Amino acid sequence: MPEQLLTERQGSVLVITINRPEARNSIDFATAEALGAVCETLDSDPELRAGVLTGAGGYFCAGMDLKAFAKDGKPPRIPGRGFAGITEAPPAKPLIAAIEGFALAGGLEVALSCDILIAARGARFGLPEVKRGLVASAGGLLRLPQLVPKTIALEMILTGDPIDAERAAELGLVNRLCEPGEALEVALEVADKVGANAPLALAAAKRIVTESADWPGNDKWARQSEIAGPVIASEDAREGATAFAEKRAPQWRGR
Repeated sequence: MPEQLLTERQGSVLVITINRPEARNSIDFATAEALGAVCETLDSDPELRAGVLTGAGGYFCAGMDLKAFAKDGKPPRIPGRGFAGITEAPPAKPLIAAIEGFALAGGLEVALSCDILIAARGARFGLPEVKRGLVASAGGLLRLPQLVPKTIALEMILTGDPIDAERAAELGLVNRLCEPGEALEVALEVADKVGANAPLALAAAKRIVTESADWPGNDKWARQSEIAGPVIASEDAREGATAFAEKRAPQWRGR
């Protein structure tokens, strides 16, 4: 039986592939465990700067494996990490989704756990849970209205109908469109650009963007300073300024 999840290091980027094409890359409990563990690896390895998440066989992910759930009764949720081992606790490091075919139901919720979405033309995005008497409770109802206009999000959520990648790009849900079969290549190009930047700055910037939505208005600047201050005082900040003055590429040390 092939591994449910494949990983490959390409320089400072970790490519993560959901490898269940026979099940349209749907998530069972073992896959959720594996993805949660890989997210921890991405965050703990100082040599890795970013990750790319994709699916095998021309699909991204069809959501929960209903057949596996019916058989073993174990929902693919990991304590502390949520559905697929990622939706409640995505990696602290940047994660880019490379989407071919479709990202539906929990598959879209996995994609919404990523920071940047690259999609092949014609790929479909949707939350069809209401068509099955279910609720998109793995982040779809929370994240989608933050990324597209509320009325559009509600239409997708309440009708259960998907949109294509072109429409998703128009709405700002997808960062870049590409031709079918090229999503991983384009995602790696973006990941390389991200990974060339200072690791402390990347982590702080993502943390501020992620957490600031819950900060009270009169606390925002103080909380931002708590996170950004140590970065500004770091060796990497001085190296960045020095490299700029010397017209050379910076050598980041992560401190």
